[in-house]
Amino acid sequence: MTESATRATVVPPWALAVTAMLSVQLGSALSVDLISTTGPAGTAWLRLSAGALLLLILARPPLRSVRRRDIPTLLTLGVATGLVTTTFLAAIDRIPLGTAVAVEFLGPLTVAAVHAHRRRALLWPAVALVGVLILTRPWLGEVDPIGIAFAALAAIGWATYILLTQRVGDRFAGIGGLTLTIPIAAATAAVVGIPQAAGHLSLPVLATALGLAVLLPVLPFTLELLALRRMTANAFGTLMALEPAIGVLLGLLVLHQAPSSIQLVGIAVVVLAGAAAQRGGSRAPGPATGTADPDHRVRSSSVA
Repeated sequence: MTESATRATVVPPWALAVTAMLSVQLGSALSVDLISTTGPAGTAWLRLSAGALLLLILARPPLRSVRRRDIPTLLTLGVATGLVTTTFLAAIDRIPLGTAVAVEFLGPLTVAAVHAHRRRALLWPAVALVGVLILTRPWLGEVDPIGIAFAALAAIGWATYILLTQRVGDRFAGIGGLTLTIPIAAATAAVVGIPQAAGHLSLPVLATALGLAVLLPVLPFTLELLALRRMTANAFGTLMALEPAIGVLLGLLVLHQAPSSIQLVGIAVVVLAGAAAQRGGSRAPGPATGTADPDHRVRSSSVA
């Protein structure tokens, strides 16, 4: 193992994942003003485009290493990244940040439950869903169904993102995979984003988008890629249980979205469901490339 690889393993993968969550939620909270100017899809397109440029400055895309069988995974991950970014921003444009994160968290929690290979584990997504119902209280008629629908679509995209990011992280060294998938994500968001942002672009808007791109996608996607090289999808998905709580905290601190007592109970149920689903999950990196040993991946119930 090289000296740089040795230094990289000093930071535990859970710390990388938690830092990524903080960056994602801070970037989301700070994007609200930009959303009001360029729209959710316009903001997603600007952030992803700026992120793609930053990543291309940092690393060269490993185009010569791409095999034909890699193309479907790269395309699907890129499209899923573009969709999850757009739909989540559309969600927080209509519902509180903490609520959107709680609904979106159902995606990774379901990934964790399915890959636990235990029927009992399937109980936890159901418990988390109860928490979401307590949080949103649809029986009062106060919930925005469109905002919830966008968050649910983001949940599907997030689950897909976790599974495919692990594959791409194992396949390409460093951040090479991101230099291939983030431009695809930007192109996906551009379909709706360019018309939505047209007429609202200025130097301050572009500078804001560039700064937000560091918080999301550049920093968290890089950290998540590194974390998923050393964690199972099960462990990563359940560690995301912290994200709804982080979303509520930053929604309160940055956006002044104070949840009610009953909504805090709903968030607590979601977080506890994710924590209860946790069942181990470290992956052994290979000695040469940093990819996981295939035999260990089977034993740890990771993604094939």
